[in-house]
Amino acid sequence: MKRKLLLLMAVLLVVAMATSAVGCRRESGGSNSGDEDTILIGGAMAVTGIQGPLDAPAMEGIVLAVEEINEKGGINGKKLEFRNMDSKSDSATSSEVAKQLIDQGAVAIITSSDYDFGGPAARAAQAAGLVGITTNASSPLFGSKMLGDKQFTLSMWNTTMGSVIAEKAYFEDGFRSVYVITDDFIDYTKSLSRYFVESFKHHGGEVVREDVFSQGKVDTAALIAHYKALSEKPDFIYISSYLPDLGTLIKEMRTAGIDSPIYGGDSYDDPALFDLLGPEFGNKIVWSSHTFASEEAVPGFSKYNDAYKKKYGRDVDAPWSMSGYDTVMVLAEAIREVGTDGAAMAKYMEEHTFNLLTGKLDWSDAATGHEPNKAAAIMELVDGKSVFLKWAIPDFLPEP
Repeated sequence: MKRKLLLLMAVLLVVAMATSAVGCRRESGGSNSGDEDTILIGGAMAVTGIQGPLDAPAMEGIVLAVEEINEKGGINGKKLEFRNMDSKSDSATSSEVAKQLIDQGAVAIITSSDYDFGGPAARAAQAAGLVGITTNASSPLFGSKMLGDKQFTLSMWNTTMGSVIAEKAYFEDGFRSVYVITDDFIDYTKSLSRYFVESFKHHGGEVVREDVFSQGKVDTAALIAHYKALSEKPDFIYISSYLPDLGTLIKEMRTAGIDSPIYGGDSYDDPALFDLLGPEFGNKIVWSSHTFASEEAVPGFSKYNDAYKKKYGRDVDAPWSMSGYDTVMVLAEAIREVGTDGAAMAKYMEEHTFNLLTGKLDWSDAATGHEPNKAAAIMELVDGKSVFLKWAIPDFLPEP
């Protein structure tokens, strides 16, 4: 685990250095509006705080995409620049740095990978008439209904992420009962459980008990006692949470002899979780997420991985970097076709389908929330290693 934390610190440092350098301009520089040879995309993403482990890999992918585009001549003869300012996993800072980037001439804003932490930056982009987009925020609140008609998420919503796992559990695995544990940390963790429960019940499943805790205050002993006190053991456990509490809870449950399958969402994709559980505890854990790092799951992944390894010295170990790469490619296509006007870019993004490393994506129009029509990848942890199972689109999609 110590090795993993040291690696993460190194990654964050590399990303912070890279994002300030892409395009040969510095974060503290003045307005970009006078540089007619550069197109600036701003990043209000977290280098520090709880969102760092999600945003850092996404920024790695962003940097790769920008460099690839510039190596091929840029966009309509102009170089693309990405400039990130650390939002520090803080809502107020998210809004402030987005406003600073807009003042510096950004034509679009990429926000942190969560509605609570990225939403304020999206609102700043909307107020300025710019497209705002997040790489991985899956709350249905991250869309045009809550944030404005130029705001998007590259991720599938929790309606999809929760429902595909409920359907796998019910139809493929034959499970009929579940114990649900929900972290009330942010809307992501709350809504993911809500849509999972709605789908599982819709198909005939039973929730035997649901417990709620707050990130940083998890009482693992109490939750274990609640599970063991159930008159009939459920077929599986569903946990919606973030690291570090997610990892602590799963490991403590396994240590206490609870070997029931555990299901969840994309926060399970964190390599730190795999390291924490290892081969001893890393089994019978299933989750849905954005994509998977293999050629089997993603045609063209090998080419991406080669470029990633050349730059960062290791293979892709988290899918969030591919989301960052895809986000830039979507913005670049829109700018290439219609220019940098926010309304024109948003309209283009609404009306076109994108084939990406994270799957085929088709957004609905602004009136219906820019809902992402997108499949989810389903994985399983086997002996501490992530194994791709399939892509899935749910038959039943809860109303957001």
